[in-house]
Amino acid sequence: MSQQRVLITGAAGIVGRLMRTRLARPGRVLRLLDIAQPDPAGSGEAVEIHTGSVTDAALMADLCHDVDAIIHLGGISREDSWERILEVNIDGTHTLLEAARVAGVPRVVLASSNHAVGFRAIGQDGSDGLAGDSSPRPDTYYGVSKAAIESLGSLYHSRFGMDVSCLRIGSCFERPADVRQLSFWLSPDDCARLLEACLATAEPGYRVLWGVSANTRAVVSLAEAEAIGYRSLDDAERFAASVPPGELPSLVGGAFIETPLGQHNPL
Repeated sequence: MSQQRVLITGAAGIVGRLMRTRLARPGRVLRLLDIAQPDPAGSGEAVEIHTGSVTDAALMADLCHDVDAIIHLGGISREDSWERILEVNIDGTHTLLEAARVAGVPRVVLASSNHAVGFRAIGQDGSDGLAGDSSPRPDTYYGVSKAAIESLGSLYHSRFGMDVSCLRIGSCFERPADVRQLSFWLSPDDCARLLEACLATAEPGYRVLWGVSANTRAVVSLAEAEAIGYRSLDDAERFAASVPPGELPSLVGGAFIETPLGQHNPL
């Protein structure tokens, strides 16, 4: 049986590190890329380690060769200057998708964000929660970049038939840190389950999905993700007693909506 090779960008970042062991399985090789040096391969670990940027067209062309799927987690993960957001998040994603197209990579998963719809009011879509494919209402330049990434994914599906899943990730950490994250938390195990659903879905298409767990306090819809086989097994509520008291913000973006444009946000 031939091996599946999956390219993961941003492999040394928070989510990338969490996914590295969770996505490992027999018959799969993880090709790991980050501007920071990913950890070296452990004993028996089927990984290929690469250092570099998604903005490097020659590197991306090389790394997309002989790849079955791409999970694009790389990029600036907070608010920053327009110039840097444009170069890394938007142009970098275009560079990746173009390299994938030329190499014939059939499937790409793009890490979008709740900040693509940060100015949407919580609860405005009714009891089922905010839909996964709600039109963008970004809260920052960072949020704009995520909306642009979704649009690039749509273009590359419609033009070239690439299967593209855009995941509007809430907060993917080991545990939620505040009241807002009790609604938007995506457990690392559920993140891996969602990525596996994206990699395994039988029908090529373009889709925008919420990346959250089945939280008791959820304010977004999992219908789109469940349609491709995602089943969350975790709930942030088990951490509620240890979360500092507070109130759920009225807008999806939370504190990001008050971040001055172009300034680094440490949250």
